[in-house]
Amino acid sequence: MSPTQESVFHDSRPAMGTTVEIFLVAEDTTRASELFEEAFAEIEYVEATLSRYRPNSEVSRINATAADEAVTVDPELFGLLDRAREYGRLSDGAFDITVGPLVSAWGFFGGSGERPSRRALSRARARSGWPMLELDSESRTVRFGRDGVEIDLGAIGKGWALDRAAATLRRQGVDAALVGAGKSSYVAFGAPPGRPGWTVNVTDPDDTTRVLSTVQLRDRALSTSGANQKYFEIAGRRYSHIIDPRTGAPVEGMLQVTVVAETATDSDALSTALFVIGPDEATFLLDSGQQRGAMFVLETPNGSHSLKIGWPDGR
Repeated sequence: MSPTQESVFHDSRPAMGTTVEIFLVAEDTTRASELFEEAFAEIEYVEATLSRYRPNSEVSRINATAADEAVTVDPELFGLLDRAREYGRLSDGAFDITVGPLVSAWGFFGGSGERPSRRALSRARARSGWPMLELDSESRTVRFGRDGVEIDLGAIGKGWALDRAAATLRRQGVDAALVGAGKSSYVAFGAPPGRPGWTVNVTDPDDTTRVLSTVQLRDRALSTSGANQKYFEIAGRRYSHIIDPRTGAPVEGMLQVTVVAETATDSDALSTALFVIGPDEATFLLDSGQQRGAMFVLETPNGSHSLKIGWPDGR
């Protein structure tokens, strides 16, 4: 089938608390519909596995049991947990899937946020920290270092779901597709007919009608973490839902971080880690030989300011 006989098809559905959309190149509507079903079924499987809000999910099972005994998990989930723990190590704790107690203490799980008492914050800090996630690769088990620890894969799981959906499409013979979630995470492979890549816009966190950068994404992934997604203010001071696990407090001074990396799993984790770390110490996470890049939007007394490190466009 020649490229000129193929077309780009699109579908979108609610999933993972947002809208997931897929663009793919296929020969006709019938084939495109079959491919969409395969990809969305994979995303639903991942959501059913990782959701901390579903009592029968694997993550809920781990959270309910791993403080008392080692929990055996399937190889793919174990691989994700191992990857998340490695990002915790590489970022010196800036990325941490055990941050849940801190997020809860600040009122962001099921609420709009509130400042915790010193005692509540101290208790939460004692129940978080990536080294408390104990993994045994030989037995493929996970165990928590103490009671009260829990995992939340929200900062990496969405990217993992997109990667798995993209892999499903590849296995079905698709040569080009873009899979995105909530206009904040994307993974792309190949390109639409006659185009260098899939066009993805990064918008201003304070004005989403304003485009800060346009990326032609091909065989890469892009993820954005932003303070404007959920926050509260006290006396003009903004407290973001993104917590610095090392201090136990919300990150301040950072509005948005967008990362381009090799997979959506990586770009998701990196956008969160770099939101916490900031641009001054970002190079060691970006300099991996994988042509990673980041764009920071920082809050200053004179308004927002953007800064790019290894970013793939010249704008």
